[in-house]
Amino acid sequence: MNKKASGLLDLGRKRRAERWRRYACIGDFHGGAYECEFVSPYTKSAGNVDANVMVLLQDWASEDVLAGPFLPDRVEHGYDPARGTNRRLKQRLSTHLGLELKDIYATNVFPFVKRGAQNAPVPMRDLVRVAREFALPQIEIVSPILAICLGRAAFAAVVRAMGQRPPATIDASIRTPGRMGSTQVWCQAHTGSIGTNNRNKGGIDRVSQDWAAMAMSNSAMDPPGLSCGGHRARICAGGSSPGR
Repeated sequence: MNKKASGLLDLGRKRRAERWRRYACIGDFHGGAYECEFVSPYTKSAGNVDANVMVLLQDWASEDVLAGPFLPDRVEHGYDPARGTNRRLKQRLSTHLGLELKDIYATNVFPFVKRGAQNAPVPMRDLVRVAREFALPQIEIVSPILAICLGRAAFAAVVRAMGQRPPATIDASIRTPGRMGSTQVWCQAHTGSIGTNNRNKGGIDRVSQDWAAMAMSNSAMDPPGLSCGGHRARICAGGSSPGR
């Protein structure tokens, strides 16, 4: 086992050992069937520790969702393939970066289970605390070129955990990436229906424009030859392959 994988598994053990007041844990549902060795089950399908692209979703699931019917796909993949959030994320990765989930590293900023519905908010103070304890160490270990935070809340939490002040709006956040060491930390609209529809108000496909601009920015930043998961990744809208 290499050093990166070992460090990430240590963070997984840390997450499983903690209980936060007001939140449940992944292992509390369906006899622990959804539990995993990572910080987030999403990493089951997106666990390339040498990835140049990392995706940070806000949170994995809520109590209402996990207390519902047992889904074997959620155990196998670490996410529900039928959810629009996940389908749209895979489409964006493929269209704009030429990547599949297996080529990237993905996690959730908040790895515990919130109360209520899937769209229930998590207080920013808790997001910042958990980003400091789990998200930033994962970014540091994987050391991707690009870390994409889905939604302003996830981005703001990561930026605050980095000791910086995040922009006040989703538009400004998308246009103002942060930096952690050699990693550019970008905000994109959440790939759920609410985040996507809010960003595309007025019938303008801003989400596609945002991802294309991010891809082009990283293409200009890096020399040719970026390799993700054993193949060259198109981290630009036109299909060229930037690299470290």
